[in-house]
Amino acid sequence: MTCAGEVEIETVYGQDPDTGQWVCPMRELWGLRARQEMSPVLEKRLCYTATVTGSYEAAAAEARNWGVEADDSTIHRHVGQAGERADRLRDNRVERALSTDTRAEVVKEAKRDLPPGKISLVIMMDGTMLRERGQQWGLKGAEIGGERVVWHELKTAIIFRLDQRAETASGRGMVVEKYYEAWQGDPYEFGRRVYAEALRRGLMQAERVYVVADGAVWIWNVVADRFSDATGVLDFYHASEHLWQIARELYGQDEEKARAWVEPLLHQLAHGGEAGVLDTLDDLLALCAQLDEQAKQIIKGEVQYFQAHRDHLHYQAVQAQGCPKGSGAVESACGQLQHRFKRTGQFWSPPGQRALLALDLARRNHDWDEIWELN
Repeated sequence: MTCAGEVEIETVYGQDPDTGQWVCPMRELWGLRARQEMSPVLEKRLCYTATVTGSYEAAAAEARNWGVEADDSTIHRHVGQAGERADRLRDNRVERALSTDTRAEVVKEAKRDLPPGKISLVIMMDGTMLRERGQQWGLKGAEIGGERVVWHELKTAIIFRLDQRAETASGRGMVVEKYYEAWQGDPYEFGRRVYAEALRRGLMQAERVYVVADGAVWIWNVVADRFSDATGVLDFYHASEHLWQIARELYGQDEEKARAWVEPLLHQLAHGGEAGVLDTLDDLLALCAQLDEQAKQIIKGEVQYFQAHRDHLHYQAVQAQGCPKGSGAVESACGQLQHRFKRTGQFWSPPGQRALLALDLARRNHDWDEIWELN
């Protein structure tokens, strides 16, 4: 099977007198695997299409527009094969970046690809839940004795330089070039992978490093483990949600009073007055003795939330340096991954998801061609 349709070629196949093995020299010259029945170019094109369309069925429909008849099961099989190669390359890149024997080479390569002058690096992290087939996937109704569907978090990061960020005519920020990492597993391994990708993108050369994220505990554990020297930034929208939660506990259904309390604090928080906001919150519990015990506990938890992130609230300062105060870019990245991996009716097997994810990350990170060099 080729991009030009099905082609039949007769060529020599025989026993190598030196090794005694049966070989096909022309197949080896073309870079074909044993029993490979699809050209590398077509396989590459179909796999690429599978990552940018919503399903294997959609990829097959797109292939028919080129005049290629490849059904969804054929595309799925080739994605699995190419995805395994992409995943091996991905693992190798991580180990190469983290090994003391080869890390200097990775840092040197990163420097070669950077623009002249000082750079600042931004790392954003978030997570999204994806469906997998459980151990009892094949059972139905009363037969089900356990989990038919399980949910796991896909931890996601994006990495970009501040010079790769721009503003639209309306003043909205956008990232014109970014690099991705995603991992469905424990935070420690995710942290290793994000750190390795950051090394590839100029972590050691960066004058400043920022980590922007919501308040998820696992994220800040990764920051402490891998990026302890970075400037942490708590996503401003999440911070505002927590202030609104306090306001609603204080004033109940009185939206006008809640707004009158929270809006000055949000303005203060956004414009360099974070110390005053923290002082207000620290004094708050002593001023709400009339509230019931449940409300007090909620407010106490919210105050502790801000205390835990007191070093991550310097919004005016980081914005003056060009860093965004929100993590919308990684939330957008999570949405893009959901569009491919969390569509109606999609329930992944772990190997199938991992193979397609490895290909998707290779496409996004410009590592695509390397996959077919292993063919």
